[in-house]
Amino acid sequence: MTTTQGRELDRQGDPVQRRTVATLSMSQVLGGISLASGVAVGALLAEEISGSPTYAGLGSTFQVLGSALIAVPMARLSAARGRRHGLVLGYCLAFVGALGLITSGIVGSFALLLVASLLFGGSTASNNQARYAAADLAAPAHRGRDLSLVVWATTIGSVVGPNLVGPSEPVSELLGLPRLTGPFVFSLVGLAFAVLVLVIRLRPDPLLEARRRAVAADPGASGRTHGRIGRGLRVVVAQPQALLGLLTLALGHMVMVSVMVMTPLHMRHGDADLTVIGFVISVHILGMFAFSPLTGLAVDRLGGRVVAITGSAILAAATLLASTAPEGHSTGLLVALFLLGLGWSCTLVSGSTMLTAALPTAERPGAQGASDLVMGLTAGLGGALAGVVVDVASFNVLALAALVVALSIGVLAAVLRGSGELSGR
Repeated sequence: MTTTQGRELDRQGDPVQRRTVATLSMSQVLGGISLASGVAVGALLAEEISGSPTYAGLGSTFQVLGSALIAVPMARLSAARGRRHGLVLGYCLAFVGALGLITSGIVGSFALLLVASLLFGGSTASNNQARYAAADLAAPAHRGRDLSLVVWATTIGSVVGPNLVGPSEPVSELLGLPRLTGPFVFSLVGLAFAVLVLVIRLRPDPLLEARRRAVAADPGASGRTHGRIGRGLRVVVAQPQALLGLLTLALGHMVMVSVMVMTPLHMRHGDADLTVIGFVISVHILGMFAFSPLTGLAVDRLGGRVVAITGSAILAAATLLASTAPEGHSTGLLVALFLLGLGWSCTLVSGSTMLTAALPTAERPGAQGASDLVMGLTAGLGGALAGVVVDVASFNVLALAALVVALSIGVLAAVLRGSGELSGR
């Protein structure tokens, strides 16, 4: 593609990119339903099977770890065969995981629940990688916007998902399943349709098309993309803007996961019922995704560093408010969970855009897979420690610990600079 053709596509809008964003948005809606249907009951199911609140956060923790580990083969597969194959792999593994979670509730096996949670993390891995697929063909001036539009699409499925907790009870009774496994039936349906949408509509593959265009613009380029995680991590560390993007992603995700996974337990210990818990989680997820287009526009106009600092401040406010919330349902906790989601949205979109903008097309799959691996491992550690902190101390102490991590994002964004301004453009 010539420079003139590239400018014309930027001016008129790339029809391939429009189709890509629309297709990824459809899959995100379905993937959001599949993932969020189980989020509200994950800790409750783990506590019920294990018999101890100490292990309540392990199910969600293993799910986060699963998303991190599955990002590794997804990156390799995406580099070799395109985004479509990588995304489908994640959703297929999550489908098997949902079946395993239902089975774990039936037989009462905590070990099976942990293994199934690892596989179920494939849904998160695919949802995460979809934002990068949206950026493959995006014009630099609109990269934050296109990436955030796909993140926003998750709003529909993710808000609907937790509110299916109540309706899932008669479904579980009809199928003869334990009450807390009912939401995973909806997960199975959402995952199956997400795979179908990607297989049929994600053509041409955005990463392969971006590689083809790069070779057309520079015939001397090899056209090869790299999917090795080790190489990707080295590339990220060598680029200050990419490194800031990775740290923003990892620490923001850690704050969100550690507080969010223990919120249902904190509420249940105060006698809140499943419907109320589902509503609070849905408001949290609304904060995570609903305003992401505005976040993307802010990144395009103000730069990723500014939005990362803003996200740090919002996460700090959320965790400080959560630290004062009593057990059960309260207005303060509801507001805190909404802000927790909004702050996470700022760190996700700004971090992802900074990371992608700093890298050439050939290095993106491996570097993006490495960032999701680090993000998942960091959040997994936070989720694992969250259950221990709540058991030994309290939910309020956990929120204060998360406050410290939230503030560190702003410090890093203010201090870590390359030779030029760190922006998302």
